[in-house]
Amino acid sequence: MGISFFWILLSVMFLGMPVAFALLFAPGLSLFLEGKEMFYLLLTQRLYNGIDSFPLMAIPFFMLAGEVMNRSGITLSLVQVSQAFIGHLRGGLAQINILSSMLFAGLSGSAVADCSALGKMLIPAMEKNGYSRRFAAAVTAASSVIGPIIPPSGIMILYAFVMNVSVGGLFAAGLVPGFLVGISLMAMTWFLARRRGYKVASEKATWPERGAAVKQAFWPLLTPVILLGGILSGVFTPTEAAAVAAAYALIVSLLSKTMTVSNLPSLFYATAKSSAVILFLVGSAVAFSSVISLSGAPQKVAAIMVSLTENPLLLLLIINLLLLFVGMFLDAGPAILILGPILGPIVTQFGIDPLHFAIVMCVNLTIGLTTPPMGLVLFVASSVSGERVETISREMLPYLAVHIFVILLITYIPALTMTLPRLLGFAS
Repeated sequence: MGISFFWILLSVMFLGMPVAFALLFAPGLSLFLEGKEMFYLLLTQRLYNGIDSFPLMAIPFFMLAGEVMNRSGITLSLVQVSQAFIGHLRGGLAQINILSSMLFAGLSGSAVADCSALGKMLIPAMEKNGYSRRFAAAVTAASSVIGPIIPPSGIMILYAFVMNVSVGGLFAAGLVPGFLVGISLMAMTWFLARRRGYKVASEKATWPERGAAVKQAFWPLLTPVILLGGILSGVFTPTEAAAVAAAYALIVSLLSKTMTVSNLPSLFYATAKSSAVILFLVGSAVAFSSVISLSGAPQKVAAIMVSLTENPLLLLLIINLLLLFVGMFLDAGPAILILGPILGPIVTQFGIDPLHFAIVMCVNLTIGLTTPPMGLVLFVASSVSGERVETISREMLPYLAVHIFVILLITYIPALTMTLPRLLGFAS
């Protein structure tokens, strides 16, 4: 079987066909042109089997938890905690933006939700305090990618499902890279704030004031503790953890009266709609990956990679460049579903730990959400701020350099990602 389906896929996506439909149309047309219609049954079976999975039930539950947190106004309490602890630093509101993203990441796991929720609140506030709107939008976009890196993470669940990697191991491996991105962004913000003369956000808070802010946000902040503690200790599976997170978020929001029962129908509808889109995409990608396997594409790509280099360090550099390029055009989820089955076996042949490579790939493609021309987070930041995507992209260049620096760190220092999973028994 040839690989004409790949060129068909690129063509129809370039013409504007949605990714989920393109993933089915490309192999279907390719099989028809090659007279191999007998494989149509395989496509439909794999489409259904790709959705009929217990681990994937975690996705709608995590999305429900994130939607509840977003709608219930919990974002404000996270911002207040951030202000209490770092509002006195140079470029205080920008620093608050980044720390809030790190806290919000443990609740939603979504870059888009992070950018939308925090952007609506902090971009106008930053502009009132002397920051340019384009800088405020750039900081919000740059920090929102922390959402899918610090667990819980929807794209890590997708990768684990497609590549048969431990979800708990991925979550553990994502903690250090997530904090590295956040701390590095804060360092760059401090540098830019000094050069541009940005002010602090507030006077240094006293410890009683910080304690009051933490107390107000205590129950939301407890969510990632329950979630990660339960998964990493083995009390419940990631799917069960997602259900616990959703139930916990609903209970906290209803008891604190930030949401009412009348809000639930629209909440459930929005979650179901978003989940249906993602699950259909997953099913389409699984069907597509079955055709990839039949075509022998992984072996062909592996042969090309081996012909280029037999050095695993150089191979990782080539793959990183490929992923950065792909991330400019594809969202992280579809890119993982398409490229994971191709690149995963290749790096294994070179002796690279599958868990290490999983994090490198997830972080790299997540950062692609902020790169033009198709970075989804850029469009969200543009919509919230009213600034053009090109303007935000130019302002983001220092932060993009930080992102690439972190990618190189976690690529060439495996201990940054692998130490915690090894200590918890997820890797040897």
